[in-house]
Amino acid sequence: MKPIYILNGPNLNRLGKREPEIYGTTTLAEVEAMCREAAGENALEFRQTNSEERLIEWVHTAIDEAAGIIINPAAFTFTSLALLDALKMFPGPIIELHISNIHRREPIYHRSYVSMIATSVMAGFGPEGYSIAVRALVARLAA
Repeated sequence: MKPIYILNGPNLNRLGKREPEIYGTTTLAEVEAMCREAAGENALEFRQTNSEERLIEWVHTAIDEAAGIIINPAAFTFTSLALLDALKMFPGPIIELHISNIHRREPIYHRSYVSMIATSVMAGFGPEGYSIAVRALVARLAA
């Protein structure tokens, strides 16, 4: 079976230190460990970048190699038409994921370009949302 790609955008490498009142104290390394545990025998590609170009390149790779994508595009959620265009080419399920509930935040965070193409959207579950998303995607792929 093809791997699940978990793609993370800008500033998520600072999890655990960045605005803990919003994002908690769990680090990205801890998030990755939770995802691998939730995936069981399923292969994962877990990646983070602060570069929009690199994130788009990883989506392009996923088009050919991945069974599904879980993506936390962070700020690119609200700014990147290029990311939206890349995700439109992905033939499988896409889960858009946000640690915080973006709809309870400032209005600039309320319009997601990624939601226009995502199969599902998850927001506000904290870092644990990643393992929930992995289990949901594994179940969807098995169905």
